[in-house]
Amino acid sequence: MHIPMFLKFAGFLFTCNDVCLHSRPASMKRTKSKSKSPAHAPKNPPPPPPMHKTVSVDTALSDKSSSPSSIPIAPPLHLKHPMVGGAMLTAAGTPLEAFKDLETHRTGFFRKKVTIANMLAWTKDSIKRPMIITRDKQQKKEAVELFKNVQQYMGDRKTRVKELDKLALTICSKCWEKKGLRDELYIQLCRQTTGNYNPKSLERGWELFSIALAFYPPTIKFRSYLEGFLWKRVEPLPENKGCPVEVYAQYCHKRVEKMVQSGAKRGLKKPSLEEVNHAKSAPFHPPVFGASLDEVMELQGETHPHLPIPWVVTALCDVILALKGPQTEGIFRVPGDIDEVNALKLKVEKGDIPMESLKDPHVPASLLKLWFRELEEPLIPEEYYEECIANCNHPHNAVSLVDSLPELNKQVLFFLLRFLKNFIRPENIKKTKMGLENISMVWAPNFLRCPSDDHTLIFQNTRMEMAFLRLLLKHLDLDKTPPTSSP
Repeated sequence: MHIPMFLKFAGFLFTCNDVCLHSRPASMKRTKSKSKSPAHAPKNPPPPPPMHKTVSVDTALSDKSSSPSSIPIAPPLHLKHPMVGGAMLTAAGTPLEAFKDLETHRTGFFRKKVTIANMLAWTKDSIKRPMIITRDKQQKKEAVELFKNVQQYMGDRKTRVKELDKLALTICSKCWEKKGLRDELYIQLCRQTTGNYNPKSLERGWELFSIALAFYPPTIKFRSYLEGFLWKRVEPLPENKGCPVEVYAQYCHKRVEKMVQSGAKRGLKKPSLEEVNHAKSAPFHPPVFGASLDEVMELQGETHPHLPIPWVVTALCDVILALKGPQTEGIFRVPGDIDEVNALKLKVEKGDIPMESLKDPHVPASLLKLWFRELEEPLIPEEYYEECIANCNHPHNAVSLVDSLPELNKQVLFFLLRFLKNFIRPENIKKTKMGLENISMVWAPNFLRCPSDDHTLIFQNTRMEMAFLRLLLKHLDLDKTPPTSSP
């Protein structure tokens, strides 16, 4: 029987299609959802053997696909845990939600998506997109250029700039001018200091961390990730041999906590080369500001061995008196020029107070308040706070409470109260317009610090803090302890 040509051709196509289907991999074959499995095949095939893969803690934490139970938890450290929104973070690191704003990076001819683990690990290559999602086209370009600058500072990319401090100044100035680049800088530094086995490059990356944190904190959105990143590095790790990462991490973690309270560097002036140089060495030189009373006393052991209280307090008080602060209207209430305050703070950190260049008493007055406000622990320690508030209207109890303070705290408190008494003399109040009520109002937050994060409670306690300080200025016998300096 004669078969038409078109039927022969259709049969040929069917045969080819059948061959192709049988030659496909199992994963590509079309199967009916209700088809029965062959009789010789087991109903429940055993799962494939697990793939053994070594995953670092950082990689496991960074990769969303990692199981939390597979991540080895380091032993707890005896340091204050970072807090996020009132919740304590674990020593393992940051919640995974912090990665939700990471940009998607792709690589290769087929534009394969880069895993979060690889995105947060050191690379010698440049990036074509920012690390954090942004719709600002200009900021995208600046973020890519910023990454090149970071690589240049760390020595991972060639640069024509010979003085690295100037390159650090360029980086910090860019982020100072454009706030949107600050978190971008921090996450770029997190990346370039993770899995970096070049000690010189690694140390420069941590130097840049210290410098940046001298000028601005991370945003609230990114703070949790940065604190967790630093937290995991506050103890020595074998892979960091040749670089004191733990020293930098402890310093930076402390700076984040401080800057969350104080905010970014204030003033109109951009970061200066002098500030960059100071910030770079700060992790290895205990600061005058932001330390505890004991640390400051230990620091001045060689320069002022016979002074029973911090020299910065006596020196600033002497400058305020020399500039006729007790006769200056609005003293302690009117802030000094912020750029001049910043410049004086830098001089004080170096152990110098240039008397001849100071003309405005508001500048040292603002810096004195700042020193007390930035103390690691308030002048009246937190464990006494509730008792102070409870006895803000009971002179006898308040005086007894002051007598029970640690000796150093008591010495500084007596000195400061004597100094403030100069400003509430009747002849000076006429000129300063700062009576007992006003002095108590502006100085109470520098004596007492509410340990709660509840803003309502902080506001409610403000008047009681003022009342407690007012009571001390009126009733405490300041003559029973000999004065330390001019006040």
